[in-house]
Amino acid sequence: MFEIIKILEIIGSMAFALSGSLVAIDSGLDIFGVAFVACITAFGGGMIRDILLGITPPAIFSDLLLFLLAIIVALIVFIAAFTRRKSFNSLKIKIEYINNIFDAIGLSAFVVIGSEISCANGFSDNGFIVVFVGMITGVGGGIFRDVLIDTTPYIFKKHIYALAAIFGSFVYFILRKYIQNVELVSIISMLTVFSIRMLATKYRWSLPKIHINDDSTD
Repeated sequence: MFEIIKILEIIGSMAFALSGSLVAIDSGLDIFGVAFVACITAFGGGMIRDILLGITPPAIFSDLLLFLLAIIVALIVFIAAFTRRKSFNSLKIKIEYINNIFDAIGLSAFVVIGSEISCANGFSDNGFIVVFVGMITGVGGGIFRDVLIDTTPYIFKKHIYALAAIFGSFVYFILRKYIQNVELVSIISMLTVFSIRMLATKYRWSLPKIHINDDSTD
């Protein structure tokens, strides 16, 4: 199981680092800001998870390689955007689409990691803890990212995001009770989260909200 967690951590961290870098660049941050936002996007949710579960210091502080990989991803994205500034500006729609895919991959991986670590730490019979920790592991980094770039967190205003994380973590919790193959459970749960995110993007699914100015709902 350790190998699976490690693979998912690498996949999720790199995906979120890339996603965070693109958002930071679009917000006009300098190279340090891009690297910082990339790292907080990649590891913020995991830090919250570890604190909630009493794992201190958070695991990322004992994994320098993963941290360096996130910085490398951020620097590569920054250099690519810097050297092709005109292309970056003209391809914003395509870049947003790519960012959304990597963000969904990161969300899927971290939801599974958070859910499994909760189970491994003795909470496999407590669905509330497993689902909450799975969800916050997936969305925590994105919340930090949006706060740092001074915008309302994405999960509170657009498409189905936290709900996808909650549902995916719930699927993991249920399947983990009846299926011994953790790899299979992880794959099913990740596909669940990823599919919901992609469908929500394609069909513009969103939770209801109130528009005060025109008294309409959406």
